[in-house]
Amino acid sequence: VKVKPGESALAFYTAENRSSAPITGVSTYNVAPMKAAIYFNKIQCFCFEEQTLLPGEQIDMPVFFYIDPEFETDPKMEGVNNIVLSYTFFKVNDS
Repeated sequence: VKVKPGESALAFYTAENRSSAPITGVSTYNVAPMKAAIYFNKIQCFCFEEQTLLPGEQIDMPVFFYIDPEFETDPKMEGVNNIVLSYTFFKVNDS
């Protein structure tokens, strides 16, 4: 996804449950390079809530975000042309 600082964008992440049982978990995000993370702002994200996937289910999960416009004027961001957003899904323990 190409995004200009100050503009909002919508991206989708695909998750698939390859097991034979339902799974419920939460997603945590990572921004790389780490120094750019202060400029990454989530407006709406699937990661705000637990997600349940049924056996064999595949879903597209949305994240609505923007890059703070101050990113462009921060000298520490010189040379940062790409920001990578990734997610890790962690199973919620049964209780």
